[in-house]
Amino acid sequence: MLGTIEEIIDDSVFVHLEIAIEKQANLLNLHVVFENGPIKIVGEIMNSTKEKLKINIVGELKNNMFIPGVSIKPSFQSTVRMITLEELEQILGKTTLEKGRVNFGYSNIYQNYPINISVNAFFSNHFAILGNSGAGKSFSVSRILQNLFCDPNNNPNGANIFLFDAYGEYTNALKDIEKTNPYVHYKTYTTNTDFADTEILKIPLWLLDVDDIALLLDVTTPNQLPIIEKALKLVPILSGTEEEVLPYKNDIIARALEDILLSGHQSTKIRDQVIAVLTKFNTKDLNLESLIVQPGYTRTLKQCLYIDKMGKLQEMELVVSFVKQFILDTQTEDMKIEKMIPYGLKELETAMDFALISEGILKSDKVYDEANVLSVRLHTLANSKEHGYFDVNNYITRDGFIRSLLTTYDGQKAQMVNFNINYVNDRLAKVIVKIISKMLFQEAVENQNRGSIPYHIVIEEAHRYVQKDRDTEILGYNIFDRITKEGRKYGVLLGLITQRPSELSDTSISQCSNFLILRTLHPKDLEYIKEMVPNVSNEITAQIKNLKPGNCIAFGNAFAIPIQMHFIPPNPTPLSNNVDINQIWYQQEQTTN
Repeated sequence: MLGTIEEIIDDSVFVHLEIAIEKQANLLNLHVVFENGPIKIVGEIMNSTKEKLKINIVGELKNNMFIPGVSIKPSFQSTVRMITLEELEQILGKTTLEKGRVNFGYSNIYQNYPINISVNAFFSNHFAILGNSGAGKSFSVSRILQNLFCDPNNNPNGANIFLFDAYGEYTNALKDIEKTNPYVHYKTYTTNTDFADTEILKIPLWLLDVDDIALLLDVTTPNQLPIIEKALKLVPILSGTEEEVLPYKNDIIARALEDILLSGHQSTKIRDQVIAVLTKFNTKDLNLESLIVQPGYTRTLKQCLYIDKMGKLQEMELVVSFVKQFILDTQTEDMKIEKMIPYGLKELETAMDFALISEGILKSDKVYDEANVLSVRLHTLANSKEHGYFDVNNYITRDGFIRSLLTTYDGQKAQMVNFNINYVNDRLAKVIVKIISKMLFQEAVENQNRGSIPYHIVIEEAHRYVQKDRDTEILGYNIFDRITKEGRKYGVLLGLITQRPSELSDTSISQCSNFLILRTLHPKDLEYIKEMVPNVSNEITAQIKNLKPGNCIAFGNAFAIPIQMHFIPPNPTPLSNNVDINQIWYQQEQTTN
């Protein structure tokens, strides 16, 4: 017995010690039991003097189960004793590793006590791993994944983990996992188009919808979305051979010209707009040099745009009649495509141009400016080296594309897929992360056997991609907010790894159910963690600031109480070490001498 209860204030119990504490090992953060008959209340020692302990109540032991939270307080008659190993196992889990559990690390308080976590309790929920640079986030993630896949007798073959690797750190830690467990397969994609050491990530452009293209082109207003929608309707029609698409191109140009000719504007404006359209958009049949044949004479279309001294377009009816012969009975964008043809950015650029004239952008300077910026951005992308990420020659469905991501080069099922997005700028990297995440979410939503194929999306440096940005304003939703709010029921789970939690989307992090918080020092981030993450007390906040690298405070659905623990360094390690300035500087000096 440690002592007797002197005072109970809120959820804190003050105990007068009846043992010589100077002869005891450190008692801080150890657990005690207040016992009075069948009632067992568990507390954690928070502060100590030689005469008194301050103990915070953390839960209750009932029917060999630990129930977290405060429902009753101990009585002054309760005996106060240290927790037994059997009781501790009800809180921290068993020391032996069983099927369905994975080792995360070891308790800092109970030396060498393994923290074995229920796979279901942790991985069936969204989670966040937070901590400063150098606190050990990538080491922790690598160790968790290595432990998860290391046992050939307990192989999670059905896992589908997609890791977005912001710095290309994780391949070194995970590439040889098959040597430990031959039933697990790891696959990686790179965005390095200059020195590709593995397969370059390529996304079929035809799998992207209006919202995806809007992200790709950095749309700034919802008014730009109809242009993209029309372009996506046109691109499969205009992606055939020149002879196949000629009637459709003529139809689009002719409808735009007819709209201008019958607009009722001044003749000079009509003439200028017709010339402007046909200068940029023309075919062998319909252009400024097209011949208009009349009895007794033949003139070009351009000649028929002559304006007389009265300011009239004398041949208006003739030009309108000529243009109308190219208009199809059914509008081109309403055509049904029997066979989907794969297309790339160049084909989309052509479709975008025809969508612009189809929408009559010359009628309004504001509409022209908003629409034309899309054309400029698409042209820039199509002529940059980034176009290669969207060059896919063979048609594939979304389901087939996702299955291809999860298939190794020798036809095996991959449980882990790494996207090394280190070689693209932040804006394009964010778009890639969003597009692939949305594909996975849509695939899961459309799966009739809901939740039967779980997808885990783990995002390193998540504050760069999972933000409160303009998506909701322009598209009506943020894909990560949607995944965190709806993903669990479909089996799409998000893992956020970040050093700046205050820059994350509030909605996304608020939906996380498990947290591993490593050393965090920035006051804004600490305050944010305290406000957004449940069960973070002042005592826990103080501990977070003083954690050693590789140590964390873990809490959430998978942890009965907040646990201070440490990870064993992964083997092999990720490539996340800091540059050794001392070695480089002085080694070079010695070499020079």
